[in-house]
Amino acid sequence: MSDHRSSDHCADAGLLPLHLAVRGRRVVVVGGGPVAARKVAGCLDAGADVLVVAPFACESIVADEAAGLLTWRCAEYTTGDLDGAWLVFAATGERATDDAVAADAEAARVFCVRADDAALGSARSAAVIRRDDVLVSVGSADAADPRRAVAVRDAITHGLDTGALPVRRQRGGPGRVVLVGGGPGDGDLLTLRGRRELAAADVVVIDRLAPRSVIDELGPGVLVLEVGKAPGRHPVPQPEINRLLVEHAQAGRRVVRLKGGDPFLFGRGGEEVAACREAGVEVSVIPGVTSAFAVPAAAGIPVTHRGQSRQVTVITGHDAVSPGGLPADLDWAALARGRGTLVVLMGVAALPTIRAGLLGAGMDPATPVAIVENGWTPAQRVTTGALDEIADRARERGVESPAVIVIGDVAGHARP
Repeated sequence: MSDHRSSDHCADAGLLPLHLAVRGRRVVVVGGGPVAARKVAGCLDAGADVLVVAPFACESIVADEAAGLLTWRCAEYTTGDLDGAWLVFAATGERATDDAVAADAEAARVFCVRADDAALGSARSAAVIRRDDVLVSVGSADAADPRRAVAVRDAITHGLDTGALPVRRQRGGPGRVVLVGGGPGDGDLLTLRGRRELAAADVVVIDRLAPRSVIDELGPGVLVLEVGKAPGRHPVPQPEINRLLVEHAQAGRRVVRLKGGDPFLFGRGGEEVAACREAGVEVSVIPGVTSAFAVPAAAGIPVTHRGQSRQVTVITGHDAVSPGGLPADLDWAALARGRGTLVVLMGVAALPTIRAGLLGAGMDPATPVAIVENGWTPAQRVTTGALDEIADRARERGVESPAVIVIGDVAGHARP
């Protein structure tokens, strides 16, 4: 029968990969320079009781001592400094001192990491990546090669951040809700953190205007709930969406609420956060690239521009129309005399009313207007015109939602 250990490089090198629980346990760092400071930072992050032994120390160590985060013994190293230690780092940069630290650690049966030559220590530091509750350490099995370990660590980091590597839990745990802003439509504009949360999700509650391409990247068994709203059609009302989020999280599932644009800009994200908190459900928000600014940019329109606009006002078409179809009780006069840019979301159907409200309040009929449909998608289309004619032009061209309307001098920058 073959011995599987004969091909195990870690066994050949005498290394057993482990993660050490050092919280509350004494870790000694001998040395006070930048290398030692990096070791100190990692130990503090892990909650260790850190003792630094060095006749001098760099600013970060001094600051940590002043904050009560560690103990600094300002002196040369002596054998007794390892008393009570569970782990020691030899990081003075002086071979004789680091040799002495390693020898004393060996005699005391305390694992020692050598910063100058990892092969001479009884333990080795690893290149570490932490993402959510996943901890990955990368090291060298034989001759220490920290740069290669860092390169591999960075490649793993990229895979975790983009969702290319599986991070979904395989064992149960507490449920939670994450509101993720999906951006204006193109999946490439979804943030890395948003992609990472999607890769870890058990349930995805998705809007109509959220990036659809990412759904194909979800792992098997992920439940996708469509709750998108279209103009005049709300098949899943907001209270029911709130209930779904809470119900699945309370069942121990990780829920991603994937929205178009940014969830806190007319996305009703605040209502969903409040519903989760009221139910005692852990909830967090990952902002997205808002369509109010990104979609105009897709058509070459800067919503602010020196000499043309120093402020931006964002409204929705829903808020511009009263139940009787007339201009709503907005401050049309303030909107009309504003010297900045007016951006209207969800405003295609309300465009005639918006035009009437602004013209009635005194806005110049020649004010440039641009309508950008399906921004950041292959179906993007731009319609331009003056304020007094834009509603007619939009009707003639069959402009449809989703679209972002830009009113103001900056709309003159629009590209077809």
